[in-house]
Amino acid sequence: MKPTPRSVDCEPGTSNLLSVTNALEKIRSTLEPVAGFETLFLRNALGRVLHEDVRSPIDVPNYRNSAMDGYAIAFSDLKPEGETVFRVIGSAFAGQPFAGTVGSGDAVRIMTGAVVPDGMDTVIMQEQATRDGDQVRISAGQGQGDNVRGIGEDIARNSVVLQKGRRLRASDLGLLASLGIAEVRVRRKLRVAFFSTGDELRSLGQPLGESQIYDSNRYTLHGMLSRLGVEIIDMGVIPDQREAVAEAFTTASVIADVLITSGGVSVGEADFVKETLDRLGRVNFWKIAMKPGKPLAYGKVNQATFFGLPGNPVSAMATFYQIVQPALRQLMGESHVASLTLKVPCTTRLKKSPGRQDFQRGVMETNDRGELTVRTTGPQGSHILSSMSYANCFIILPAESSNVEPGMLVEVQPFEGLI
Repeated sequence: MKPTPRSVDCEPGTSNLLSVTNALEKIRSTLEPVAGFETLFLRNALGRVLHEDVRSPIDVPNYRNSAMDGYAIAFSDLKPEGETVFRVIGSAFAGQPFAGTVGSGDAVRIMTGAVVPDGMDTVIMQEQATRDGDQVRISAGQGQGDNVRGIGEDIARNSVVLQKGRRLRASDLGLLASLGIAEVRVRRKLRVAFFSTGDELRSLGQPLGESQIYDSNRYTLHGMLSRLGVEIIDMGVIPDQREAVAEAFTTASVIADVLITSGGVSVGEADFVKETLDRLGRVNFWKIAMKPGKPLAYGKVNQATFFGLPGNPVSAMATFYQIVQPALRQLMGESHVASLTLKVPCTTRLKKSPGRQDFQRGVMETNDRGELTVRTTGPQGSHILSSMSYANCFIILPAESSNVEPGMLVEVQPFEGLI
Protein backbone atom coordinates (compact mmCIF):
# COMPACT_ATOMS: atom_id res chain seq x y z
CA MET A 1 0.00 0.00 0.00
CA LYS A 2 1.12 3.56 -0.71
CA PRO A 3 0.13 6.95 0.68
CA THR A 4 -2.98 7.89 -1.29
CA PRO A 5 -3.17 11.24 -3.13
CA ARG A 6 -6.00 13.64 -2.45
CA SER A 7 -7.34 16.21 -4.87
CA VAL A 8 -8.87 18.49 -2.23
CA ASP A 9 -7.80 20.27 0.93
CA CYS A 10 -4.28 20.97 -0.36
CA GLU A 11 -1.90 22.92 1.80
CA PRO A 12 -2.66 26.60 1.13
CA GLY A 13 -0.19 28.67 -0.88
CA THR A 14 1.61 25.75 -2.53
CA SER A 15 0.60 26.23 -6.17
CA ASN A 16 3.54 28.55 -6.99
CA LEU A 17 6.26 26.59 -5.16
CA LEU A 18 9.23 25.04 -6.94
CA SER A 19 9.43 21.26 -6.59
CA VAL A 20 12.51 19.65 -5.10
CA THR A 21 13.18 17.90 -8.42
CA ASN A 22 12.94 21.14 -10.40
CA ALA A 23 15.16 22.98 -7.93
CA LEU A 24 17.80 20.27 -8.23
CA GLU A 25 17.61 20.37 -12.03
CA LYS A 26 17.98 24.17 -12.10
CA ILE A 27 21.00 24.00 -9.81
CA ARG A 28 22.57 21.03 -11.61
CA SER A 29 22.39 22.81 -14.97
CA THR A 30 24.49 25.74 -13.70
CA LEU A 31 27.34 23.89 -11.97
CA GLU A 32 30.70 22.59 -13.19
CA PRO A 33 33.25 20.72 -11.05
CA VAL A 34 35.98 22.90 -9.61
CA ALA A 35 39.29 22.87 -11.46
CA GLY A 36 42.47 21.55 -9.90
CA PHE A 37 43.82 18.27 -8.61
CA GLU A 38 46.44 16.84 -6.31
CA THR A 39 48.33 13.56 -6.14
CA LEU A 40 47.96 11.64 -2.89
CA PHE A 41 49.45 8.53 -1.39
CA LEU A 42 46.87 5.77 -1.25
CA ARG A 43 46.47 5.90 2.54
CA ASN A 44 45.45 9.57 2.32
CA ALA A 45 42.94 9.18 -0.52
CA LEU A 46 39.95 7.67 1.32
CA GLY A 47 36.78 9.63 0.51
CA ARG A 48 38.42 11.73 -2.19
CA VAL A 49 37.10 11.97 -5.75
CA LEU A 50 39.17 10.64 -8.63
CA HIS A 51 40.30 13.29 -11.11
CA GLU A 52 40.97 10.76 -13.88
CA ASP A 53 40.41 7.13 -14.81
CA VAL A 54 42.76 4.65 -13.15
CA ARG A 55 44.10 1.92 -15.45
CA SER A 56 45.68 -1.32 -14.33
CA PRO A 57 49.44 -1.58 -14.98
CA ILE A 58 49.28 -5.38 -14.76
CA ASP A 59 47.10 -8.37 -15.55
CA VAL A 60 45.20 -9.82 -12.60
CA PRO A 61 46.01 -12.58 -12.12
CA ASN A 62 49.37 -12.11 -13.82
CA TYR A 63 49.94 -15.89 -13.96
CA ARG A 64 47.70 -18.94 -14.32
CA ASN A 65 46.78 -20.17 -10.86
CA SER A 66 44.58 -22.68 -9.15
CA ALA A 67 41.13 -21.74 -7.84
CA MET A 68 41.00 -24.87 -5.64
CA ASP A 69 43.09 -27.24 -3.58
CA GLY A 70 43.51 -30.37 -5.70
CA TYR A 71 45.63 -31.84 -8.50
CA ALA A 72 46.91 -30.15 -11.66
CA ILE A 73 46.87 -32.32 -14.77
CA ALA A 74 46.85 -32.12 -18.55
CA PHE A 75 43.25 -32.61 -19.68
CA SER A 76 44.44 -34.54 -22.74
CA ASP A 77 45.78 -37.29 -20.42
CA LEU A 78 42.29 -38.14 -19.12
CA LYS A 79 40.60 -41.23 -20.53
CA PRO A 80 37.15 -40.53 -22.03
CA GLU A 81 35.62 -43.20 -19.80
CA GLY A 82 36.37 -44.75 -16.44
CA GLU A 83 39.28 -43.67 -14.25
CA THR A 84 42.74 -42.43 -15.16
CA VAL A 85 45.67 -43.07 -12.85
CA PHE A 86 48.22 -40.23 -12.60
CA ARG A 87 51.64 -40.22 -10.95
CA VAL A 88 52.03 -37.40 -8.36
CA ILE A 89 55.46 -35.86 -9.02
CA GLY A 90 55.42 -32.94 -6.58
CA SER A 91 53.53 -30.07 -5.05
CA ALA A 92 52.80 -26.42 -5.81
CA PHE A 93 51.96 -23.85 -3.13
CA ALA A 94 51.04 -20.18 -3.31
CA GLY A 95 54.38 -18.42 -3.59
CA GLN A 96 56.24 -21.74 -4.07
CA PRO A 97 55.65 -23.03 -7.63
CA PHE A 98 56.47 -26.56 -8.76
CA ALA A 99 59.99 -26.43 -10.18
CA GLY A 100 60.15 -29.78 -12.03
CA THR A 101 59.35 -30.89 -15.54
CA VAL A 102 55.92 -32.26 -16.36
CA GLY A 103 55.40 -35.33 -18.56
CA SER A 104 52.48 -37.35 -19.86
CA GLY A 105 50.44 -38.93 -17.06
CA ASP A 106 51.91 -36.68 -14.36
CA ALA A 107 49.92 -34.81 -11.69
CA VAL A 108 51.02 -32.08 -9.29
CA ARG A 109 49.41 -31.61 -5.89
CA ILE A 110 48.37 -27.93 -5.98
CA MET A 111 46.98 -25.43 -3.48
CA THR A 112 44.66 -22.48 -4.06
CA GLY A 113 46.53 -19.57 -5.62
CA ALA A 114 49.55 -21.62 -6.70
CA VAL A 115 50.96 -21.38 -10.21
CA VAL A 116 49.59 -24.03 -12.58
CA PRO A 117 52.70 -25.74 -14.07
CA ASP A 118 53.44 -25.40 -17.77
CA GLY A 119 51.97 -28.31 -19.68
CA MET A 120 48.97 -28.58 -17.37
CA ASP A 121 45.63 -26.91 -18.01
CA THR A 122 43.12 -28.35 -15.52
CA VAL A 123 42.83 -28.62 -11.74
CA ILE A 124 40.80 -31.46 -10.24
CA MET A 125 39.28 -30.68 -6.86
CA GLN A 126 40.73 -32.89 -4.14
CA GLU A 127 37.20 -34.13 -3.32
CA GLN A 128 36.99 -35.58 -6.86
CA ALA A 129 40.33 -37.44 -6.68
CA THR A 130 41.44 -40.58 -4.82
CA ARG A 131 45.02 -40.53 -3.58
CA ASP A 132 46.99 -43.73 -3.01
CA GLY A 133 50.66 -43.12 -2.20
CA ASP A 134 52.30 -41.40 -5.16
CA GLN A 135 49.33 -42.14 -7.40
CA VAL A 136 45.98 -40.40 -7.78
CA ARG A 137 42.88 -41.75 -9.56
CA ILE A 138 40.61 -39.31 -11.38
CA SER A 139 37.29 -40.24 -12.95
CA ALA A 140 36.08 -39.16 -16.38
CA GLY A 141 33.62 -36.30 -16.83
CA GLN A 142 35.97 -33.45 -15.91
CA GLY A 143 35.96 -30.19 -17.88
CA GLN A 144 39.02 -28.83 -19.64
CA GLY A 145 40.32 -25.74 -17.84
CA ASP A 146 38.29 -26.42 -14.70
CA ASN A 147 39.44 -24.48 -11.61
CA VAL A 148 42.22 -22.62 -13.43
CA ARG A 149 42.26 -18.82 -13.27
CA GLY A 150 43.54 -17.38 -16.52
CA ILE A 151 45.96 -14.48 -16.95
CA GLY A 152 43.97 -11.20 -16.86
CA GLU A 153 40.73 -13.04 -16.04
CA ASP A 154 39.88 -10.57 -13.27
CA ILE A 155 41.52 -7.41 -14.64
CA ALA A 156 43.26 -7.02 -18.00
CA ARG A 157 46.39 -4.90 -18.26
CA ASN A 158 45.58 -1.25 -19.19
CA SER A 159 41.86 -1.68 -18.56
CA VAL A 160 40.00 0.99 -16.53
CA VAL A 161 39.51 -0.27 -12.98
CA LEU A 162 38.11 2.91 -11.41
CA GLN A 163 36.49 5.75 -13.34
CA LYS A 164 37.03 9.45 -12.73
CA GLY A 165 34.41 10.96 -10.50
CA ARG A 166 34.39 7.98 -8.14
CA ARG A 167 34.53 8.70 -4.42
CA LEU A 168 37.18 6.31 -3.15
CA ARG A 169 36.11 3.67 -0.61
CA ALA A 170 38.27 1.39 1.53
CA SER A 171 37.74 -1.46 -0.94
CA ASP A 172 38.97 0.78 -3.75
CA LEU A 173 42.19 1.48 -1.88
CA GLY A 174 42.73 -2.25 -1.45
CA LEU A 175 42.07 -2.85 -5.14
CA LEU A 176 44.59 -0.18 -6.17
CA ALA A 177 47.16 -1.55 -3.74
CA SER A 178 46.71 -5.03 -5.25
CA LEU A 179 47.71 -3.52 -8.60
CA GLY A 180 50.86 -1.94 -7.17
CA ILE A 181 49.45 1.60 -7.49
CA ALA A 182 50.83 3.78 -4.70
CA GLU A 183 49.44 7.20 -5.66
CA VAL A 184 46.25 8.54 -7.22
CA ARG A 185 45.28 11.87 -8.74
CA VAL A 186 42.18 13.30 -7.05
CA ARG A 187 40.15 16.48 -7.34
CA ARG A 188 41.30 19.22 -5.06
CA LYS A 189 39.16 19.75 -2.00
CA LEU A 190 36.15 22.00 -2.39
CA ARG A 191 36.47 25.08 -0.16
CA VAL A 192 33.22 25.84 1.68
CA ALA A 193 32.76 28.89 3.91
CA PHE A 194 29.74 29.36 6.15
CA PHE A 195 28.45 31.69 8.80
CA SER A 196 25.29 32.53 10.69
CA THR A 197 23.70 35.96 10.94
CA GLY A 198 21.56 37.35 13.72
CA ASP A 199 21.91 39.39 16.89
CA GLU A 200 19.91 36.75 18.76
CA LEU A 201 22.61 34.11 18.22
CA ARG A 202 25.31 33.33 20.73
CA SER A 203 28.36 31.11 20.32
CA LEU A 204 29.03 28.29 22.76
CA GLY A 205 30.59 29.46 26.00
CA GLN A 206 28.76 32.80 25.97
CA PRO A 207 25.93 33.46 28.44
CA LEU A 208 22.42 33.71 27.04
CA GLY A 209 20.55 36.95 27.43
CA GLU A 210 16.83 37.49 27.11
CA SER A 211 15.47 36.30 23.70
CA GLN A 212 18.87 34.87 22.74
CA ILE A 213 19.69 31.34 21.59
CA TYR A 214 22.81 29.30 20.95
CA ASP A 215 23.83 28.94 17.32
CA SER A 216 23.35 25.24 16.50
CA ASN A 217 23.30 25.49 12.71
CA ARG A 218 27.04 26.10 12.41
CA TYR A 219 27.70 22.85 14.28
CA THR A 220 25.32 20.74 12.20
CA LEU A 221 26.73 22.33 9.03
CA HIS A 222 30.28 21.63 10.20
CA GLY A 223 29.39 17.99 10.84
CA MET A 224 27.63 17.48 7.50
CA LEU A 225 30.46 19.18 5.60
CA SER A 226 33.10 17.18 7.46
CA ARG A 227 31.55 13.92 6.30
CA LEU A 228 31.70 15.18 2.72
CA GLY A 229 35.44 15.77 3.01
CA VAL A 230 35.50 19.43 1.95
CA GLU A 231 37.82 22.14 3.23
CA ILE A 232 35.79 23.93 5.90
CA ILE A 233 35.98 27.66 6.65
CA ASP A 234 33.84 28.53 9.69
CA MET A 235 33.39 32.31 9.83
CA GLY A 236 31.33 32.32 13.03
CA VAL A 237 28.31 34.47 13.86
CA ILE A 238 28.00 37.76 11.98
CA PRO A 239 26.04 40.54 13.74
CA ASP A 240 23.13 42.30 12.03
CA GLN A 241 25.20 45.28 10.94
CA ARG A 242 25.43 46.48 7.34
CA GLU A 243 29.23 46.72 7.27
CA ALA A 244 29.78 43.39 9.05
CA VAL A 245 27.42 41.50 6.77
CA ALA A 246 28.93 43.04 3.63
CA GLU A 247 32.48 42.28 4.77
CA ALA A 248 31.62 38.67 5.59
CA PHE A 249 30.04 38.04 2.19
CA THR A 250 32.91 39.73 0.35
CA THR A 251 35.59 37.82 2.26
CA ALA A 252 33.84 34.47 1.87
CA SER A 253 33.33 34.97 -1.86
CA VAL A 254 37.08 35.50 -2.30
CA ILE A 255 38.44 32.66 -0.19
CA ALA A 256 35.86 29.93 -0.90
CA ASP A 257 34.26 28.08 -3.80
CA VAL A 258 30.95 27.86 -1.95
CA LEU A 259 29.30 30.06 0.67
CA ILE A 260 26.48 28.78 2.88
CA THR A 261 24.47 30.88 5.31
CA SER A 262 21.52 30.00 7.52
CA GLY A 263 18.64 32.35 8.20
CA GLY A 264 17.77 35.59 6.46
CA VAL A 265 16.19 34.05 3.34
CA SER A 266 12.51 34.49 4.22
CA VAL A 267 10.49 37.56 3.38
CA GLY A 268 10.99 40.26 5.99
CA GLU A 269 14.19 38.74 7.41
CA ALA A 270 17.72 40.11 7.57
CA ASP A 271 17.46 43.23 5.41
CA PHE A 272 21.24 43.60 5.41
CA VAL A 273 21.64 40.11 3.97
CA LYS A 274 19.30 40.77 1.04
CA GLU A 275 20.81 44.21 0.50
CA THR A 276 24.31 42.74 0.32
CA LEU A 277 23.23 39.93 -1.96
CA ASP A 278 21.54 42.38 -4.33
CA ARG A 279 24.79 44.35 -4.53
CA LEU A 280 27.34 41.53 -4.71
CA GLY A 281 25.43 38.63 -6.12
CA ARG A 282 23.17 37.10 -8.69
CA VAL A 283 20.85 35.28 -6.34
CA ASN A 284 17.42 33.71 -6.74
CA PHE A 285 15.12 33.53 -3.74
CA TRP A 286 13.04 30.39 -4.13
CA LYS A 287 10.18 28.86 -2.23
CA ILE A 288 10.62 25.10 -2.43
CA ALA A 289 7.69 22.68 -2.17
CA MET A 290 9.35 20.75 0.65
CA LYS A 291 8.66 20.45 4.34
CA PRO A 292 10.60 21.34 6.36
CA GLY A 293 12.66 23.89 4.48
CA LYS A 294 10.55 26.05 2.14
CA PRO A 295 12.79 29.14 1.75
CA LEU A 296 16.07 28.80 -0.17
CA ALA A 297 18.42 31.30 -1.80
CA TYR A 298 20.70 30.13 -4.59
CA GLY A 299 23.10 31.84 -6.96
CA LYS A 300 26.49 33.52 -7.07
CA VAL A 301 28.21 35.96 -4.74
CA ASN A 302 31.05 37.28 -6.87
CA GLN A 303 32.63 33.98 -8.03
CA ALA A 304 31.41 31.78 -5.15
CA THR A 305 28.34 29.57 -5.42
CA PHE A 306 25.89 30.67 -2.74
CA PHE A 307 23.26 28.78 -0.75
CA GLY A 308 21.09 30.55 1.78
CA LEU A 309 19.39 28.01 4.05
CA PRO A 310 16.39 28.51 6.35
CA GLY A 311 17.17 29.44 9.93
CA ASN A 312 15.16 26.74 11.70
CA PRO A 313 17.62 23.95 12.55
CA VAL A 314 15.71 21.00 11.08
CA SER A 315 14.83 23.02 7.97
CA ALA A 316 18.50 23.88 7.53
CA MET A 317 19.54 20.22 7.79
CA ALA A 318 16.79 18.90 5.50
CA THR A 319 17.52 21.56 2.87
CA PHE A 320 21.24 20.85 3.07
CA TYR A 321 20.80 17.10 2.59
CA GLN A 322 18.21 17.30 -0.19
CA ILE A 323 19.38 20.37 -2.13
CA VAL A 324 22.86 21.51 -1.15
CA GLN A 325 24.72 18.24 -0.68
CA PRO A 326 23.99 16.92 -4.21
CA ALA A 327 25.23 20.25 -5.59
CA LEU A 328 28.43 20.10 -3.53
CA ARG A 329 29.11 16.56 -4.69
CA GLN A 330 28.68 17.73 -8.28
CA LEU A 331 31.11 20.59 -7.67
CA MET A 332 33.55 18.05 -6.21
CA GLY A 333 33.45 16.19 -9.52
CA GLU A 334 31.63 13.14 -8.16
CA SER A 335 29.83 11.26 -10.90
CA HIS A 336 27.25 9.46 -8.74
CA VAL A 337 25.35 11.64 -6.27
CA ALA A 338 22.04 9.82 -5.77
CA SER A 339 21.38 8.59 -2.23
CA LEU A 340 19.91 5.23 -1.28
CA THR A 341 16.16 4.97 -0.61
CA LEU A 342 14.07 1.96 0.41
CA LYS A 343 10.39 1.09 0.49
CA VAL A 344 9.37 -0.24 3.92
CA PRO A 345 6.10 -0.46 5.88
CA CYS A 346 5.38 2.32 8.36
CA THR A 347 4.15 1.18 11.77
CA THR A 348 2.75 4.54 12.92
CA ARG A 349 0.30 7.06 11.52
CA LEU A 350 1.86 10.05 9.76
CA LYS A 351 0.06 13.34 9.35
CA LYS A 352 0.43 14.85 5.87
CA SER A 353 -1.46 17.42 3.78
CA PRO A 354 -1.09 17.43 -0.02
CA GLY A 355 0.99 20.30 -1.39
CA ARG A 356 4.64 19.89 -0.34
CA GLN A 357 7.04 16.96 -0.39
CA ASP A 358 7.58 15.94 3.22
CA PHE A 359 10.87 14.79 4.72
CA GLN A 360 9.67 13.52 8.07
CA ARG A 361 12.06 12.19 10.69
CA GLY A 362 11.82 8.48 11.30
CA VAL A 363 13.39 5.52 13.04
CA MET A 364 14.06 2.51 10.80
CA GLU A 365 14.39 -0.74 12.71
CA THR A 366 13.99 -4.51 12.41
CA ASN A 367 10.86 -6.15 13.81
CA ASP A 368 10.69 -9.55 15.54
CA ARG A 369 10.35 -11.27 12.14
CA GLY A 370 13.57 -9.72 10.88
CA GLU A 371 11.75 -7.28 8.56
CA LEU A 372 12.63 -3.60 8.17
CA THR A 373 9.99 -1.14 9.34
CA VAL A 374 9.92 2.57 10.06
CA ARG A 375 8.11 4.72 12.61
CA THR A 376 7.86 8.41 13.26
CA THR A 377 9.97 10.19 15.85
CA GLY A 378 6.89 12.11 16.93
CA PRO A 379 6.22 15.85 16.47
CA GLN A 380 7.73 17.11 13.22
CA GLY A 381 8.13 20.84 13.94
CA SER A 382 11.11 22.41 12.14
CA HIS A 383 12.41 23.71 15.48
CA ILE A 384 12.57 20.26 17.15
CA LEU A 385 16.24 19.45 16.62
CA SER A 386 16.16 16.64 19.19
CA SER A 387 14.06 14.58 16.78
CA MET A 388 16.86 14.77 14.17
CA SER A 389 19.24 13.36 16.76
CA TYR A 390 16.78 10.59 17.61
CA ALA A 391 16.02 9.74 13.96
CA ASN A 392 18.11 7.58 11.65
CA CYS A 393 16.28 8.32 8.41
CA PHE A 394 13.97 10.61 6.48
CA ILE A 395 10.52 9.34 5.57
CA ILE A 396 9.90 10.87 2.13
CA LEU A 397 6.25 11.53 1.35
CA PRO A 398 5.30 12.75 -2.16
CA ALA A 399 3.82 16.23 -2.51
CA GLU A 400 0.43 14.91 -3.62
CA SER A 401 0.09 12.33 -0.83
CA SER A 402 -2.01 12.66 2.30
CA ASN A 403 -1.96 10.93 5.68
CA VAL A 404 -0.14 7.61 6.05
CA GLU A 405 -1.88 4.86 7.97
CA PRO A 406 -0.02 2.03 9.78
CA GLY A 407 1.01 -0.74 7.39
CA MET A 408 1.40 1.50 4.33
CA LEU A 409 4.66 1.37 2.36
CA VAL A 410 6.70 4.56 2.48
CA GLU A 411 10.00 5.67 0.93
CA VAL A 412 12.82 5.86 3.45
CA GLN A 413 16.21 7.56 3.07
CA PRO A 414 18.71 6.31 5.67
CA PHE A 415 20.94 9.01 7.14
CA GLU A 416 23.96 6.73 6.68
CA GLY A 417 23.29 6.81 2.94
CA LEU A 418 23.75 10.60 2.98
CA ILE A 419 27.52 10.33 3.62
